[in-house]
Amino acid sequence: MTASAYTIDAFHRGRFHIMQPKGGGHRSGVDAMLLASLVASDRPVTVADLGSGAGAAGLAVAARLAEARVMLVEKSPLMADYARRTLALLENASLAGRVEVLEADVTLTGKPRITAGLPDEIFDHVIMNPPFNDAADRRTPDALKAEAHAMTEGLFDGWVRTAGAIMKPGGQLSLIARPQSIAEIIDACGKRFGGLEITALHPRPDESATRILVTAIKGSRARLTLRAPLFVHGADGHAFTPFVDDLNNGRAAYRRIGPKRNLPPA
Repeated sequence: MTASAYTIDAFHRGRFHIMQPKGGGHRSGVDAMLLASLVASDRPVTVADLGSGAGAAGLAVAARLAEARVMLVEKSPLMADYARRTLALLENASLAGRVEVLEADVTLTGKPRITAGLPDEIFDHVIMNPPFNDAADRRTPDALKAEAHAMTEGLFDGWVRTAGAIMKPGGQLSLIARPQSIAEIIDACGKRFGGLEITALHPRPDESATRILVTAIKGSRARLTLRAPLFVHGADGHAFTPFVDDLNNGRAAYRRIGPKRNLPPA
């Protein structure tokens, strides 16, 4: 791998770094940091980052929560290799012992999933940033990026099904997606997850939402909550709003407002 093929990018103001493809494939940014901010805990937790790419969201969780152990689950051999190279960076030495990479297809079910390294009910949190481009969207000529971004029929159901299988009872599902996927996400959660909390993410106060943040609890029967919107920027300029800046840089978590996760006492 030549240096011209990748970049090494700092996140959380240099607390960790990510090696990712240059000019090709999926490159992580604010979406991954906001996804990571959905994991809030005051005690040791296990976290699976499904479709992790080079590992930005998972490492962001590990960087903010000193007692979190994270598994990066990635189907693409190339992106899984980037994740391994990311963990090998000297800048990530303090985190690497709590993070591992699993090359596996998130949509596997039953024994094939277990054989691939994703047993039943072992994680406290599952986070995901599934492919979000609709089939009608213009397809990129970059095959790696197309695979990372292209939504297929039943995608949310398959990913959420796996999340429910590998998550402990009372565990938390967290994801970031486009607003037009909201109905599919609610349907996919079905009876597996309840207590959904959905936050619309707007670029600016006068602009429509471009993302939604979703959390849900395995086995909960609580009703859905639409939270107050988040605005990435103010009315003018490109600076982040203070709270989003804190989320983006690992200084705060975006905690749930509903009942706490139903896990046994530590």
